[in-house]
Amino acid sequence: MKTLLPSTDPVYQKVEHPSWLDEKLLTLCQDPRDLPFLHLIIALSVTLLPLAILLFVPGVTDWQWWVVAIAYQGLNNFYFKGPFGLMLHCTSHRILFKKQYKFLNNYIPWVLGPMFGQTPETYFSHHMGMHHPENNLPDDRSSTMFYQRDSLAGFLHYLSDFIVLGLPRLFHYFIIMKKKKLLMRSARGEFVFIALCVALCFVNWQATVTVFILPLVISRIVMMLGNWAQHAFIRSETPGNCYTNSITCINTKYNHKCWNDGYHISHHLKPAMHWTEHPTSFRKNIAQYADNEAIVFDGIHFLHVFFYLMTKRYDLLARNFVNLGDRYASDAEVIELLESRTRKISRQDYAFA
Repeated sequence: MKTLLPSTDPVYQKVEHPSWLDEKLLTLCQDPRDLPFLHLIIALSVTLLPLAILLFVPGVTDWQWWVVAIAYQGLNNFYFKGPFGLMLHCTSHRILFKKQYKFLNNYIPWVLGPMFGQTPETYFSHHMGMHHPENNLPDDRSSTMFYQRDSLAGFLHYLSDFIVLGLPRLFHYFIIMKKKKLLMRSARGEFVFIALCVALCFVNWQATVTVFILPLVISRIVMMLGNWAQHAFIRSETPGNCYTNSITCINTKYNHKCWNDGYHISHHLKPAMHWTEHPTSFRKNIAQYADNEAIVFDGIHFLHVFFYLMTKRYDLLARNFVNLGDRYASDAEVIELLESRTRKISRQDYAFA
């Protein structure tokens, strides 16, 4: 176990002497705290986008093509995927560009997103239209409740179910909930992406697989892995309580790279909270976290949580567990708590909860 240590996670620090470029960029965005997003957009536009185009150029063949393809996959999956995915997340909750430049808000989901396997509008529709309103409860079609959450077989069942039935269930949810605009946005984005890939396969199928299809497969696996870890520990008696159906990961490099994504409890409590505010909000509300027996880890992030669960290394989870309010006397007590929170919740038990 760990005691609560001082925060090392990023908070907003005003740029005292902005560069000429930053001054121009700040005129575009609604919130000056989002300037790092514009830096990321520029970085992606001058690196990944040209590489994607280059893969379709007829003159680039043989070993040159493979060099570009490897560079594209490396940058996409190992350097930019996390920051981009969580920028997409943050800008789904809070509009990035000012009203007079609102057309630029399409650049992330419609131009950059497809390179990361994010079909236009689908992430926004799923996340904002279903996941947050349903809060991992049964009507959330990506809920983790009814799976054994420290089981690889359970995760593979969850993943395969999402890959095969995720979109039909999302569309069905929007139909029965009468969310027609979100249904149209998600369907339009999905079908445009499919049509684009089919058309480009006639131009260069190898480039299409590299630029769009492989990132799509990887992205959906990673998103489901992340959601699994974020909602792996659920108190069966209170599955709708954000403190007891989500977790928080603090003091990790991941929070610097991915815009404080580790603060998943506070994100579900206040979805519109700016990403720079989460560390301070968490510290101000420690008493509520302790009273609700929230699960907080220090020094590890969601990938660690996932792999520790899949290998049943509860000892490593307990080692990084923050003992808020000094509620637990030993790692053994923490392990008992964690194991109880990963047990599959039956639909019958939920119905009578």
